[in-house]
Amino acid sequence: MKRLLFIYNAKSGTGAVAKRLSDIIDVFVKSGYRVEAYPTQCVMDAKKQIMERSHEFDLIVCSGGDGTLNEVVSGVMQLEDKPVIGYIPTGSTNDFAGSIGLKKNMLLNAKIAVGGCKYKVDVGTFNEDRNFIYVVAFGAFTKVSYATPQRLKNVIGHPAYLIEAIKSLPTIKSYHMRFEFDGNVIEDDFIYGMISNSNSVGGIKGLTGKDVILDDGLYELTLVKMPKNVQDLTGIAQGMLNSKIESEYVYRYKVSEVKAYSAEPVGWTVDGECGGTHKSVTIKNNPNAVTIMGAKKR
Repeated sequence: MKRLLFIYNAKSGTGAVAKRLSDIIDVFVKSGYRVEAYPTQCVMDAKKQIMERSHEFDLIVCSGGDGTLNEVVSGVMQLEDKPVIGYIPTGSTNDFAGSIGLKKNMLLNAKIAVGGCKYKVDVGTFNEDRNFIYVVAFGAFTKVSYATPQRLKNVIGHPAYLIEAIKSLPTIKSYHMRFEFDGNVIEDDFIYGMISNSNSVGGIKGLTGKDVILDDGLYELTLVKMPKNVQDLTGIAQGMLNSKIESEYVYRYKVSEVKAYSAEPVGWTVDGECGGTHKSVTIKNNPNAVTIMGAKKR
């Protein structure tokens, strides 16, 4: 009988995966797997389990938010023989899940994890020592995802992020930075920037631009310049939410590698988690690096 390792974060979202654990395992067993379920014990535990034990199993399935998926993908990236990954999203936002057609129904996602469509997905490298599956970012609102209390996320879900974002408005500042990519150089004062591979970020569709392809070896680079006045914020918001609307403050590019430099340390997030502060970062795309089970492609 085939073996399946189910790694789950019992605290993710509202803790729903723990309540449906028996039903989820039943789906796996009916699909012909002998299942071992493992609840993560601490940060990076999922990565540790993948690196140490994945060779014992035919399939790896994880459940949690974007952070849990990041840990599993980071573990798989360390392996020469990379297993297929199944994913049951249970976080508060689950940005990447929507890009591979997953919805909120956990049992349906469990069936997809063992019998869905295999998606080849690019995986990013952030400063050589960290991986990301869908986004790295700096500037305005980037602290929101990991600064929002888990209790608040569990109680009200996605609106908790909006509350934290509103609270951060008075502290928005700009950073003088230089970006080098594909022979281009851009230097200016920016309040926000992201390198992404997802149809949504922060639960908001449209921010990442159009024609997002998960396995094309390219990321979407979005940079937002410091506005001259408060009124310009409206134009910035429209330009970010709708790629068809041009804004002098919003730059969009397709890139495979980006180098960013700043005079002062800039705080970054990696798949919604704290990525530390850096004066220089190098972000690379690793094409078709992992295989993730998603909904049937249309």
